[in-house]
Amino acid sequence: MLQPALLSLFERDLRKLREEINLYTDETRIWVVADGISNSAGNLCLHLLGNLNHFIGAVLGKTGYIRHRDDEFSLKNIPRTELNVQIDATIAVVKETLGNLSESDFQKDYPEEKRGEILKTDYMLLHLYGHLDYHLGQVNYHRRLLG
Repeated sequence: MLQPALLSLFERDLRKLREEINLYTDETRIWVVADGISNSAGNLCLHLLGNLNHFIGAVLGKTGYIRHRDDEFSLKNIPRTELNVQIDATIAVVKETLGNLSESDFQKDYPEEKRGEILKTDYMLLHLYGHLDYHLGQVNYHRRLLG
């Protein structure tokens, strides 16, 4: 029962991330950081894509993706068109990986520890979905405040 809901929610909110990135009227504003704001929308986008490609794609889907987490926060001025390509590719990875999980897979231990804990896969996926939405909200505020 959890699989179709997570498939739908991850896809919906990754599409919303793409929409938020595309709503910036000035593409350079995607990368702006101002006083009291730690990360640009562009870096939050890269962070979300790296996170999902690692924890869902590489760990569960065995895609071979290698995460470079520091780059998620240090890279700048990547064209919006490239961000859109990466978002679409991440949607495909998430759909493929989650689509291949059986209901019993959700009850198994997630293959990697998270902060020293062994979690069930369903719990980890819910955690990842919450993480996506947390940062999606930050991107939305960033766009409205600085975009």
